[in-house]
Amino acid sequence: MLCINDLHTDPYFNLAAEEYVLKNFTENCFMLWRNAPSVIVGRHQNTLAEINVDYVKQNNIKVVRRLSGGGAVFHDLGNINFTFVENNIQQPSQTGDVREGFGELKYVQPVIAVLQSLGVDARFEGRNDLVIDGKKFSGNAKHFFRNRTLHHGTLLFSSELADLSGALNVNPAKFKDKAVKSVRSRVTNISSHLKEPLDIEEFRNIIFRYMMEKYPDCEPYSYTETDIAAINSLRDEKYATWEWNFGRSPGYNVVNRIKTNGGFVETHLDVANGIIRHVRIFGDFFNVGEMSELENLLAGTQHSENHIRMKLEQINLSEYLVNVSIDEMTRAFTY
Repeated sequence: MLCINDLHTDPYFNLAAEEYVLKNFTENCFMLWRNAPSVIVGRHQNTLAEINVDYVKQNNIKVVRRLSGGGAVFHDLGNINFTFVENNIQQPSQTGDVREGFGELKYVQPVIAVLQSLGVDARFEGRNDLVIDGKKFSGNAKHFFRNRTLHHGTLLFSSELADLSGALNVNPAKFKDKAVKSVRSRVTNISSHLKEPLDIEEFRNIIFRYMMEKYPDCEPYSYTETDIAAINSLRDEKYATWEWNFGRSPGYNVVNRIKTNGGFVETHLDVANGIIRHVRIFGDFFNVGEMSELENLLAGTQHSENHIRMKLEQINLSEYLVNVSIDEMTRAFTY
């Protein structure tokens, strides 16, 4: 088994690295990695319905879609991520215990063992969570590719929990869709439960040493220049793109109501594959031109701030909404 202790902290790179290892390596692999502040959304989620867009923008938090399903999670440098990539997918056991059959217990057991050796009573509970005193510190998810399984999980060690709460604090009434919704749990940092203080690098090294000792075939591996070039290519072409992170969201309806200098504006959007399909605009503003012209202008536009702004800049907005600025209308049509 190859053991990769990756020091990159770019979330676009790290999510690309997982896919690269899954699809291009033939060996079993174990990976440890950390991300700069970011929200990582599940494969089948509506990204906009999972994040607090204003908070994410103000705090320069990146948003990235991962390969696996499940809910959105917050990463920062106080969080360690672990990944197993393994050949030969196991089938459900005869007892019907999915956790046993698909190996969740096997993949999280090293984490539990390390924490228990440090005097922390960590346990596996529910479908895919690790908890301490009933509070979650790790969520886990899976993705299958041909005859290989990717299992990854988070380890909240010393994360900024205020940022976690702020980045994921979204108004659920704004969006209507059938996408997978995240279930929020009470969370805790591992560092708060240690008998003796450790910094995150010491904790990371303990996990890595444990893996090297537990698995006799474990060999340290560092990405080659060829690996890094391929990962960066996948990063730029997929994981850092709007199309992957936002455009692949399941269809949704969004309602937004803002106060402008020209009165209240309420927008209703139908969005599919990240593209605005239908628009309705209501409010107590004054208008000159037909609102249907403005609605039709925006139909077919990418549901992103930059693309909406570019469309609005093509017209004299004051002919449609008196005393309403492009900045205000861009905000009304986005999030």
